[in-house]
Amino acid sequence: MGLDFTEAGSGDFENALVLSGFGKFHYRLLTVCGLIYANTAVGITIISFVLPSATCDFNMESKDKGWLTGAPMLGMVIGSYFWGCLADTKGRRVVLIAAHLLDGIIGLLSSVTPNFFVFMALRFINGFAITGAMGICFPYLGEFQPTKYREKVLCWMELFWTVGIILLPLIAWAIIPLKFHVNFEWVRTDVTLSWMFSSWNLFVAFCALPSIILGVTLFWFPESPKFLIECGETEAALEIIQDIYVANSGRLRSEYPIKTLQKSEKLHAVMEKHNRSIRTLNIRNSKHLKILITEILDQTKALCKPPHLKNTTIACLIQFGITSSYYTLMMWFPELFNRFEKFETQYPNTPASVCDISEMKLENRTISELPCIDADIDPYVYLHTVIVGLACIPTSFWLPLCVHRLGAKFFLIFSLLVAGAAAFGLYFVNNSLQNLILSCIFEALTSMGISTVYCVLVDLFPTNLRVMAAALSLTFGRGGALFGNLIFGYLITLKCWIPIVLFSVLLFLSGILCFFLPSTGREALN
Repeated sequence: MGLDFTEAGSGDFENALVLSGFGKFHYRLLTVCGLIYANTAVGITIISFVLPSATCDFNMESKDKGWLTGAPMLGMVIGSYFWGCLADTKGRRVVLIAAHLLDGIIGLLSSVTPNFFVFMALRFINGFAITGAMGICFPYLGEFQPTKYREKVLCWMELFWTVGIILLPLIAWAIIPLKFHVNFEWVRTDVTLSWMFSSWNLFVAFCALPSIILGVTLFWFPESPKFLIECGETEAALEIIQDIYVANSGRLRSEYPIKTLQKSEKLHAVMEKHNRSIRTLNIRNSKHLKILITEILDQTKALCKPPHLKNTTIACLIQFGITSSYYTLMMWFPELFNRFEKFETQYPNTPASVCDISEMKLENRTISELPCIDADIDPYVYLHTVIVGLACIPTSFWLPLCVHRLGAKFFLIFSLLVAGAAAFGLYFVNNSLQNLILSCIFEALTSMGISTVYCVLVDLFPTNLRVMAAALSLTFGRGGALFGNLIFGYLITLKCWIPIVLFSVLLFLSGILCFFLPSTGREALN
């Protein structure tokens, strides 16, 4: 089928993207968006290594660890919808920049705080910030891709998540075992303030730097041309597409065949009414703020009524099921590896399940109540966590290479059902090796499932609702993660079979819900 543009050089957005080619610009964009996704993997799961390392400094019990892992999730619950609203009204790029800079700065501050509650509050803000990057990088990347390549390009993002999962324990392994302690004191009149900077503080600070670097890097990348068209800014969108053409082909901008872009049929009513781009509205102006709030409410209402209600509901429920299970267990895997190593060191060749090591007394104390001198992370914990990340590599290649052949729905259903079985199997493990094998299966399939959900969301909703839909589903997902982390901290030492069964059931139900999703991407065109 030929490209549809007039002799006068006017064309629609899809044809304009096709004519701009696919090349250097798209590879650069995939790289930076992939690094954003890898950075979110680090930012979200960093607490998993802080838990055992900071136990002594903050005098944490299991319930305190549950609150600490839950704090970033609460920030994500609130941040998901906030950033989604902002991205659908002010732009994708500006939100990505703001979210990264906020995450990096707050991350540095959290690395030097001496108080548990202040640290928890700052990690809440980190969760608030990082969810903006996570929820928007997929729509931002997808809106630069022709339909032919979109789903496959988005699926390659799973590989970057795997890179983040592998890098995090390697960074922790390189920094946390250094075991240095620097004491700082500030004395003024009768008041003395002191705090200690340890190796785990350096680890937190180091992991904050990539967010700042990525935030600055994004200044050299354009706004989504698809978003600009939806805002009525067709000239600005055309300039960006021409720049893409130059980057991909090496030719002059004047050689690009399309000279004007056709306006979107779904231009916002608010822009037609006020004859201006919604991006120019100033939230400090009460009239403009009212317009923005009205637009946000209208978009939310559109998602909650036909024809989008069914997809919105299914997406939110799937996100709740998969995210609550994934982020809860991934946060606690290093802690569980640590407990297994302590138990097997004291009781070699003694079979024990996840529940056994959580409930059994060692020297009249539970594993989690061992003194601070024993709170160091065993090197095997780092190694096992790296192995869990490496186990994701096969699925990270399988997804983008076969998504057009098997379809996104197949990957969603397969990954969620098998991951549910792996989660349920944790109850039956008898040693650390069995725990490691099931952890690898669980991590590889659930992370693939989460990435596939993001890919599906890009094609499931129109441009003007895309980020809002992702934000709404992410809000449900982060709510599930918050719920999971809070109950896990309490139940792991009491009735640990309850959260294990609960998470496996949630994954099974999410897999069943995927049967009701429509086909998306190129598979829908075949």
